[in-house]
Amino acid sequence: MSDVLARPDLARLHDDADWWRQAAVYQIYPRSFADADGDGIGDLRGIRARVPYLQDLGIDAVWMSPFYPSALADGGYDVDDYRDIDPRLGTLAEFDDLVAALHEAGIRVIIDIVPNHTSDRHEWFREALASPRGSAARARYVFRDGLGPDGSLPPADWTSAFGGPAWEPVGDGQWYLHYFATEQPDLNWDNREVRDDFLRTLRFWSDRGVDGFRIDVAHGLAKRLDDELPDQATLDALPRDGAHPLWDRDEVHEIYAEWRGVFDEYTPPRTAVAEAWVESHRRPRYASVEGLGQAFNFDLLEAPFDAAEFRRIVDANLALAAASGSSTTWVLSNHDVVRHATRYGLPEPSVPGEKHGGAWLLSGGTTPALDRERGLRRARAASLFVLALPGSAYLYQGEELGLPEVADIPAAQRQDPAYFRNPGVDIGRDGCRVPLPWESEGDSFGFGPAGAHLPQPAWFGEYAADGQSDDPTSTLSMYRRALALRHDLQGAEELEWVPTADADVVHFRRPDGWEVVANFGPRPVALPEGASVLVASGDLDDGVLPAETTAWLRR
Repeated sequence: MSDVLARPDLARLHDDADWWRQAAVYQIYPRSFADADGDGIGDLRGIRARVPYLQDLGIDAVWMSPFYPSALADGGYDVDDYRDIDPRLGTLAEFDDLVAALHEAGIRVIIDIVPNHTSDRHEWFREALASPRGSAARARYVFRDGLGPDGSLPPADWTSAFGGPAWEPVGDGQWYLHYFATEQPDLNWDNREVRDDFLRTLRFWSDRGVDGFRIDVAHGLAKRLDDELPDQATLDALPRDGAHPLWDRDEVHEIYAEWRGVFDEYTPPRTAVAEAWVESHRRPRYASVEGLGQAFNFDLLEAPFDAAEFRRIVDANLALAAASGSSTTWVLSNHDVVRHATRYGLPEPSVPGEKHGGAWLLSGGTTPALDRERGLRRARAASLFVLALPGSAYLYQGEELGLPEVADIPAAQRQDPAYFRNPGVDIGRDGCRVPLPWESEGDSFGFGPAGAHLPQPAWFGEYAADGQSDDPTSTLSMYRRALALRHDLQGAEELEWVPTADADVVHFRRPDGWEVVANFGPRPVALPEGASVLVASGDLDDGVLPAETTAWLRR
């Protein structure tokens, strides 16, 4: 009998096909997690050294953001080689060692796949630039002839997601599409060679023990670009109903049906979760059993701290999960948004659709005023609420420390292309990617033996893991307690709402009788009589739930 099957905990990893349905998944941004070699950049050996911390935290899986060879034009989402490790982060042997250590700790491994685009240093794109128009090398990407007699004008006036034009000339009258950074040329997914190569990539990592994949820009692979391209205004006005030229086309699910065939070659089947920014009624198809299996629900990332809004979002997404046969997902922070401990301490945006915290970031963190204490109080309450819900909870590194956003990063030390392509409009995402504080003191607060690739503020030491580990009132202790209880209490993927007399209070009951009460309002409320408290996001007093506090109960 193999060592894996001889141990019941590891045998569960080998056999449980539904492990992901209600998993607590911890996102690691490798370059900012832990640095073992002292070059200021996090690496695989740094993650390996922190596996005991992850095990103590109580998570079920880690999701690692890209670790591939990259020029870091977009934080690693510009991939040079999909089947290798950036030498600054480690080696394939070190990756194998990390996967083995995580599995030994009972933790699954999910990795990022970036299929919409490669980097401009990828061997395919270098070959495309060296080849003539109409060549097989260029057919792997989205090339178009420029307008005007000499092709010196772009094929369309499209704007990239990071600002600036979305078409780049190559000097011979042709242009390539890059919906994101210039260094990220879009692939042509009508090309059979592209499809086959990604099937090879999925098998490559699955064979190395990877349990699942997070699919970047999952709604963007299939495109239909006619000879005459619409202008940007027309493109923006087109409905995203399955026939949009760029986004959420129905044909994308043919790609994922092929991927599902690969996933099902393994025991247990590999799983995937789609990053698909689509209309909610179109999300279930990405999460179907014939496709990727699960899709991110980002509704709480954009929601105010409000009882009615949280309840509406829970109802809507549980219904969507039922429609797909999947489980839903819950996310409060990730590597692309302002950390929720900061968002909840800022006023709600005054303009519909405005990025929450965007103006504050542009001001360098001075305007509007941040109520850091309230932000953390609300963040703890929201996190405890989310961890009690049926479905998967996706956590972002540092949120278990209550880590706030860093706003005052000097311009010379910023890295995000959104900052450089949108000066004065978008400050970028560097503030949520600042390396973690592991220790209360030191040059990089324990991140590594030297400095950190993004500057850490002096106050980071207040949030360090070593200062929280033995404090029963800390945010880290709350997460550990909640995740341990989640394993013990988790039952069927359902909940029952319990009526309340206060519109600011949300109360629900999970299978086996445990209950959750969340007070979103400004005043304390009475807890149900006869209830014992399992865990709470703040101090309780004589059966009273304080303002902006959540508690798990047993009666």
